[in-house]
Amino acid sequence: MAEANWYVVHTYSGYENKVKANIEKTIENNKDLAERILEVRVPMQEVVEMKNGVKKTVQKKLFPGYVLLNMVMDDDTWYVVRNTRGVTGFVGPGSKAVPLTEAEMKPLGIKAENISIDFCEGDSIAVVAGVWKDTIGIVQKLDYSKQTATINVELFGRETPVEISFAEVRKL
Repeated sequence: MAEANWYVVHTYSGYENKVKANIEKTIENNKDLAERILEVRVPMQEVVEMKNGVKKTVQKKLFPGYVLLNMVMDDDTWYVVRNTRGVTGFVGPGSKAVPLTEAEMKPLGIKAENISIDFCEGDSIAVVAGVWKDTIGIVQKLDYSKQTATINVELFGRETPVEISFAEVRKL
């Protein structure tokens, strides 16, 4: 199965919650879609307003006119979302939907699942996937925000630091 990504859908202004409800109802009626459209969100933020001299905390839409979808993009899911009442289209060039990048998702509070690791700086690890597969190195640095480990590998007779994803390594 393809990987799920976050996509942005443009809606008529004020229809964000209706679009969310309509997509969720469609998913509820079609169990096959439930495995491919994983989450529908209308990003909200708390804002303090002053009315008649009284402070009041209210929820406001972070992006009026937009809805976020975590889904596996294929012809069926594209068609269902695109033809939902209130949706004007996916954000992207033409009719092509472009997924959000990690950097774009970070300020929204959406995080990729964290991978727990059983090694630390100074430990020997083996790379089990990717370009550096079957390489052994000593962890020089760990970056939990990017979920990467920096190891030194021998390249053209020199030690070269390489960043490897936590998912691609295991402790020796």
